[in-house]
Amino acid sequence: MADFTKYKPDSTDDNTAVNPRVAAERNDYPIPAPQPTYSTRHYMEKRGTDTFDEQDSENLRQVRRRRSRYRNGLSEWAWVVIAGALFSVVLIMSLSAFLLVKASQEKPEIIPTADISAALPTPVLALSDYADNVGLDVGETLLLPDGSSIVLEPWDGQSRFTMIVVGLDRRPGDTGLAYRTDTMMLISLDPVTHSLGILSIPRDLYVDVPGYSRLLRINTPMFYGENQRPGYGPVLMMQTVQRNFGIRVNEYLAVDFQAFIDVVDAIGGIEVTIDYTINDPSYPDMNYGYDPFYLQAGTHQLNGYDALRFARTRHGDSDINRAERQQQAIFAIRDKILRADMVPTLIMQAPAFWQAWEEHVYTGLNLEQIVQLGLYAKDIDTENITTGVMDYYYLQPYTTPDGQAVLIPNRNRMADLMVAVFGPTYNQ
Repeated sequence: MADFTKYKPDSTDDNTAVNPRVAAERNDYPIPAPQPTYSTRHYMEKRGTDTFDEQDSENLRQVRRRRSRYRNGLSEWAWVVIAGALFSVVLIMSLSAFLLVKASQEKPEIIPTADISAALPTPVLALSDYADNVGLDVGETLLLPDGSSIVLEPWDGQSRFTMIVVGLDRRPGDTGLAYRTDTMMLISLDPVTHSLGILSIPRDLYVDVPGYSRLLRINTPMFYGENQRPGYGPVLMMQTVQRNFGIRVNEYLAVDFQAFIDVVDAIGGIEVTIDYTINDPSYPDMNYGYDPFYLQAGTHQLNGYDALRFARTRHGDSDINRAERQQQAIFAIRDKILRADMVPTLIMQAPAFWQAWEEHVYTGLNLEQIVQLGLYAKDIDTENITTGVMDYYYLQPYTTPDGQAVLIPNRNRMADLMVAVFGPTYNQ
């Protein structure tokens, strides 16, 4: 397997600086062979074999419609975003059926690569003179140098609604939004086609950020914007996603670790079963220290904190095992709520949850708007829910002159991914 951590574009001189902006637009990076993308189903079926066959490798790269318990290729925050942030919203707005229930009931169906003639719109260069334009509120317009514009508009209930869901890397005692976002998930609901698309965005994606003259990691706009002035972090984050993905973003949802813990504790814990032992002596605790985590093979009842450790631990086994645990955490929450028929009760308790999570869940939506979206989204058919994951088939590793390992999007392939996940009208 290629060592992407030390990967550099081909050059006769390793010290020669390469402009990633130009290289990304020309797509002249050497393309490494895409690595197989594993689902839990394939992992369990192929367990003990050396490799996947060629057809498996090709098929598993494609965007999947989630009709089974499939989650892969995401960073450690993706499961927190889904099981924590989204399920926090589930509890508040009855979204349980739309993602965690409906997206995992049948066998996955492979979506063929979309046939489109135009690539994803190339981002406009980020220039320093954007500084005069930053700080716009939702509903206002940001004019770009090429004459185009970015508008952050509230949902009218008739057109596509898109929100960015993020996880904040902060611990107890930390407050506010001035933190990097370890994972970003783009979620778009289209009332015209009655469909829902979900795309996970890697935190190391190297992109243009409005107001900055150089490329930055996509997990930094929240941090930089919020430090510029309180409340601007989410706006800059949404503007950044709009510019680089060509899709209008209406709102945001941000959560921290405590939100996930509270969700699990609110439902009385979750049950998980593993056939191996977890032994992580250096698991990071909630205060930037260590809290050794040990769990022997068998069935366990976990509270919120232990569920967090169960899914976050990254020592002692492979990424495949960790991905499997993340799936288990997500669907253990779903199973617990369905078995106990908790949805009606949780909906009735929505105002109390909303108040209790005020310091851990941030969004521009109010409770009424969340309920409106939830009531609409919960009726979306399973076959109309599509999830996409960015892996090395869509991204190119790059090492910056100062030694940062980042990811450059392959825009030709990204265009196919956007269309496959959100539909051909995603940028309208």
